[in-house]
Amino acid sequence: MTLLSVRDLHAHYGKSHILQGMSFDVGPGEVLSLLGRNGSGRSTTLKALMGLVPPSAGHVSLRGRELAGAAPHAICRAGLAYVPEEREIFANLTVEENLRMGEQPAVDGAPQWTVAQMYDYFPRLRERRRTRGGSLSGGEQQMLTICRSLLSNPLVILIDEPTEGLAPKIVAQVGECIRDMHRRGVSVVLVEQKLAIALKVSTRVCLVGHGRVVFEGTPGQLQADPALLARWLAV
Repeated sequence: MTLLSVRDLHAHYGKSHILQGMSFDVGPGEVLSLLGRNGSGRSTTLKALMGLVPPSAGHVSLRGRELAGAAPHAICRAGLAYVPEEREIFANLTVEENLRMGEQPAVDGAPQWTVAQMYDYFPRLRERRRTRGGSLSGGEQQMLTICRSLLSNPLVILIDEPTEGLAPKIVAQVGECIRDMHRRGVSVVLVEQKLAIALKVSTRVCLVGHGRVVFEGTPGQLQADPALLARWLAV
């Protein structure tokens, strides 16, 4: 069963043709990692799915509903959530106010989340709940933006580079949070530079090169092909 379907997606930054026919499917409760070198189009894919970079061609459908070309707020209300690499929290609002800003009614069939659950995932946020977002550390801000997006009760959550620059303890917490999303039936599309982490949390992976998928399979299948890893991931 397909929940999110991406077909022949194209997107540009000015005259630069970044996405050149991205196609993949995401099933219910699946964790799909988009892997590739910097500049391959992974982050642009997430932004195009979310409507932040308007696709120039192609289709994006969520449970059969076409989303390509829709406004970001409409895409969010349809059941897609986005955790940006830049985090983009509200610096002048407290942790709890940031979390409340993310809340919206769940679409039919989506798991529902509460602020209390977010504090259980990341106890540090409970300790800092009255602290303004701009005073948080980078790791605390990353916890906050993941939780704010989860509180929109999405069917699918798009997560861009969630462990970048984080301490190992926080990386482990983020990994466990992603695994619990999977257990509770939220589908995840993950962009992650750290291969070991991506392979550990994913049910399936796509290698991205030159703005399109060049390999699709299980983490085990990817690990068993050193030539493929060298061609598309080696620096």
